[in-house]
Amino acid sequence: MTRLNKLSTRAPAKLDKALYKKKTDVLLERLQDLQAVLFAESKHSVLIVLQGLDASGKDGAVKNVFSGVNPMGCQVTAFKAPTEEERAHDFLWRIHQHAPAKGRIQIFNRSHYEDVLVPRVEEWINQQETERRFTHINAFEGLLTEAGTHILKFYLHISPEEQQKRFEERLTDPQKRWKYKAADREVAKKWKEYSLAYEDLFEKCEKVAPWHIVPADQNWYKDYLIAKTIVDYLEQLKMKYPELNEGE
Repeated sequence: MTRLNKLSTRAPAKLDKALYKKKTDVLLERLQDLQAVLFAESKHSVLIVLQGLDASGKDGAVKNVFSGVNPMGCQVTAFKAPTEEERAHDFLWRIHQHAPAKGRIQIFNRSHYEDVLVPRVEEWINQQETERRFTHINAFEGLLTEAGTHILKFYLHISPEEQQKRFEERLTDPQKRWKYKAADREVAKKWKEYSLAYEDLFEKCEKVAPWHIVPADQNWYKDYLIAKTIVDYLEQLKMKYPELNEGE
């Protein structure tokens, strides 16, 4: 079983930051090319799931890794607390309608996993209901996969110290102040509870798509790992542009 407190939140000490930022630039150029073929071929769809505690860098990953792709073929959905209408349906109702069409990349900034994290830690649901939701999530991801969607799931692993540092930056940096929420500090007090909940879902919800746990204290390393994982995965799909159909 994955133990988050045993995993580093930082890049290996000897890595050259400047070199890896250059490697990331090369990967992002390749990602643009691969997305263009994905869109043109329209045989596959890709779902990127970004999960992590507050201030772990999910917004930054969206901006830095996907800023160069064609917006015609890429969409981002951020899942906040459910609305009244969403609460009136099953917990996956609001998620399924945002599943990607063929040829498209869909990014979930937070996702269906919020509904087995927050309700569990806040004790709004019991263990039996949590297990039921795990079963439904596995079935949901299995359905998407059977329909041609490739799911890549990332957990951005940040340390408590770095999280507090970023909270302070949100108080002092005018460009980040809008992100600050006092409630985030209250949630941060439940670090252990959320870590245990994540470790459980890593084990229970990897049948269809494995989790990639990304050290996230340093944004340059986080962005590199996410970009490399996506590019490597898309490369193995062996996509190609459609041939000219002279009969049309």
